[in-house]
Amino acid sequence: MRSFRTSLSVAAIALAISLAGCSTAATSSTSTGTTSNSTNTTQQAVTAATIEEDTHYDSDDLTWDAATEVAISLADGGSKVTSSSSIGVAVDGNTVTISAAGTYRLSGSLSDGQIVVAAGEEDTVRIILDGVELGNSTGSPFVVQSADEAIVYLQDGSTNTLTDAASYADQGEDAPNAALYSMADLTIAGTGSLTVNGKSNDGIVSKDGLVMAAGKVTVDAVDDGIRGKDYTVLLDGAYQVTAGGDGVKADNETDEGRGWLLVSGGSLTVNAGDDGVKAFNTLTVSGGTVNVTESEEGLEAQHIAITGGDVSVTANDDGVNASGGSSTSTDAGAAAGGMGGPGGGGMGGGETVGDYTVEVSGGTLTINSEGDGLDSNGNATISGGTVVVNGPTNDGNGALDVNGELTVTGGTIAAAGSAGMAVTPGTSSTQSGVQVTFDSSVSAGTPVHIVDSAGAVIATFVTTKTIASLVYSSSAITDGATYTVYTGGSADAESGVTSGSITGAEEQGTVTAGQYTQAQGPGGGGGRR
Repeated sequence: MRSFRTSLSVAAIALAISLAGCSTAATSSTSTGTTSNSTNTTQQAVTAATIEEDTHYDSDDLTWDAATEVAISLADGGSKVTSSSSIGVAVDGNTVTISAAGTYRLSGSLSDGQIVVAAGEEDTVRIILDGVELGNSTGSPFVVQSADEAIVYLQDGSTNTLTDAASYADQGEDAPNAALYSMADLTIAGTGSLTVNGKSNDGIVSKDGLVMAAGKVTVDAVDDGIRGKDYTVLLDGAYQVTAGGDGVKADNETDEGRGWLLVSGGSLTVNAGDDGVKAFNTLTVSGGTVNVTESEEGLEAQHIAITGGDVSVTANDDGVNASGGSSTSTDAGAAAGGMGGPGGGGMGGGETVGDYTVEVSGGTLTINSEGDGLDSNGNATISGGTVVVNGPTNDGNGALDVNGELTVTGGTIAAAGSAGMAVTPGTSSTQSGVQVTFDSSVSAGTPVHIVDSAGAVIATFVTTKTIASLVYSSSAITDGATYTVYTGGSADAESGVTSGSITGAEEQGTVTAGQYTQAQGPGGGGGRR
């Protein structure tokens, strides 16, 4: 394994893993140690090459000779090695310690025991969970103390469960605090299932890098659900996370270029008491599905990039928030030209513009937030994909909140919410749009139609909340053209951007594309022509 790994930049991730929906599927070992893989080889080569260059992950680690496996049968008071070789395994009561590189197949259960990996710093330890149930009454049931890399492989068709103690006897600084805890690089792979119950603190933790290559993993944790330090990567698999704290995160705050998180495939569903998906440095979604069903803030990082995939966020506060991290700031009034006037683009008025970004270039992003919808403490750019914001109903927040400039050069945006803090595309935008502020609020579920001078419906938007304003931009909007806005009629979908008919709809007035009026604060709002 590599002893040195380069840092991964936003540009490198976005460039090399921009194939929406492609994944690095975990290869599965058969009884003869051969592998099978049905994914597109060209797409996989691009993704795997990037991940293997910038993380500890190596797809070759998911292939092995079955004849070399060391079988360990777990049983309370009677765990034993059933292979011809027991080198590297020690059994002491209900504690099984693995101290050498190799492949170990575990089966059976320990109601109050522990699996410990204490291998050399250059060792790769592969542990196959093949119908394992582990519990521990005083701490973590699965601890990787030392290794170069630990691979937890979920055998096809197997069901596995890890449950830790409600409180830990060892509260030291480096003591384990998760049901699956690793001090080394950690990979989760295989096609079986794993249920992790973090009854004391976290569910799955790697104090180094964490790559989730495959598997069906369910995590229920008192605090954070899944936490990597240097990086957290989701390549494939299905992950259901319920967490009292953050759902999934990467939290290295000290090492330059670390603390990043990538979703390039698979499916992730998060119900979090705090932030849904979070990175200290960069959070990128280039493929797969991310569904944050409950959170305080849905996605949060210093830099957030959506290049592909399907992202849906529900948040009690901000939906997508570029903040935190390590940033320098400038005065927003100077950087974005202040508030108001055609072009708009930033709230200005004393706001600071830091080194924070939100970039959407592909995929779909749907936000349902009580606070700001898409929020950047720096700048934001939308160049592709579809962004739908069902934003706040109170005038103290906005569907779009960008301290610097919101630059729109492509894609489709429908941002609806209150009117008091409306932010619109800035002067650097090359794609036009319209801003609508309604004389009276529009009820949830009501279609809003934008119709051109020839009577054609250019776009239909159905909000999930009562709204007072709408900012819409797409390639179908012609700068300087006049559009008539209708409410009512019919729509071809229950929510979001769709198509529809103005038959039976009520005309609300006209707007001119490219003419924006920034809100001046609660009670203000862009004028509707």
